[in-house]
Amino acid sequence: MHVKDHTFLITGAASGLGAATAERLVAAGGRVVLCDLSDAVEAHAERLGEAARAVRGDVTSGDDIQAAVTAAVELGGDRGLAGVVHCAGVVSVAKLVDREGNPADLEAYARTININLVGTFNVMRLAAAAMAKNAPGEDNERGVIINVASIAAMDGQVGQCAYSASKAGVVGMSLPAARELSRHGVRVMAIAPGVFETPMMSEIPDEAAQALAAAVPFPKRLGKPKEFARLAEQIITNPMLNGEVIRLDGGIRMQ
Repeated sequence: MHVKDHTFLITGAASGLGAATAERLVAAGGRVVLCDLSDAVEAHAERLGEAARAVRGDVTSGDDIQAAVTAAVELGGDRGLAGVVHCAGVVSVAKLVDREGNPADLEAYARTININLVGTFNVMRLAAAAMAKNAPGEDNERGVIINVASIAAMDGQVGQCAYSASKAGVVGMSLPAARELSRHGVRVMAIAPGVFETPMMSEIPDEAAQALAAAVPFPKRLGKPKEFARLAEQIITNPMLNGEVIRLDGGIRMQ
């Protein structure tokens, strides 16, 4: 699939990985619908110009995501919605039993699972239904879905039970979803980023961020959102990438 003259839905698009992906796809001649809960999504769409639209939305809401998908289909015209890059998610840290012996909060765990995992399924189901109606292109391809997992799916650390479980679920859905949607000509991929310079990373102390950067074998730094965006574009344009999870982490293995 080519990026030029095709339309893509990007969630979590107000900042970080989603914002960088939107910029790269527009620079390559694509059109984008940016979906995010943040007010900043509208300003980012304005910066990107006529090729971008903004839709405020919650990834766990069927109505919100259907509105975003509909906006993308309309923006795509005869070609409809060509692809999704689903970046929206949250990070959570909580031990099963804290220092005082108190159990973890069940509602907080469920919230993380709902946003990161159920939200991913919600976006996939609605986007796939729209893409299945597209006219087939080269190789009879109708669309591509790129979900964001995390290396925490494989290398979860202490306190990451909720986050790791949610991202492991995203990894686990990739192959069965790719197999199911193959009859519609829709590919499904996942990217598992390591430690990246995103607003989520800014929430942790500088000392901890520096330690994470030092743990990356090479290059010995945090990843840049534009590097994630470059991989997303490569997945879109390479039809043999399907049903796989790609670690984008500089070789780091968390302990």
